[in-house]
Amino acid sequence: MTKEKLFLKIMALIDERIESAQMAIALAKESRDSETKSSVGDKYETGRTLMQQEVEKNRVQLHKTERLKAELENIDLKKKFDKVEFGSLVSDGKNLYFIATALGKIEVDGKNCFCISLASPIGKALQNKSVGDKVSFMGRTIEIMAID
Repeated sequence: MTKEKLFLKIMALIDERIESAQMAIALAKESRDSETKSSVGDKYETGRTLMQQEVEKNRVQLHKTERLKAELENIDLKKKFDKVEFGSLVSDGKNLYFIATALGKIEVDGKNCFCISLASPIGKALQNKSVGDKVSFMGRTIEIMAID
């Protein structure tokens, strides 16, 4: 697995999330705007209000995902890292950790990589560590074998 392939997979997942949020917004708007006035006036307004809340919820999600994409686009894939920091790919011999954003486990070329943020507990433990350093996490010792 190369860092470039992993990055492309992550960006594809982010693009899917953006598209999904945009579609959810469009569907909620359509539902809100097509809500017909019934003989029970409050029901009409309640339905429209609920759909508007759904639109707003999806707009917030869309905005967060677009900000995340912009942040990820700032990663220099060619940069060589001496220490674990944002944008580095860390190997402990068993697992790979991409230090960027919390997306969980992603499979590329049959290998798993854990996409984590520096704000996560393991991200905090690894931050600013170098090859050969050991950190203790959840009762086990992780030795940094490589940083890309």
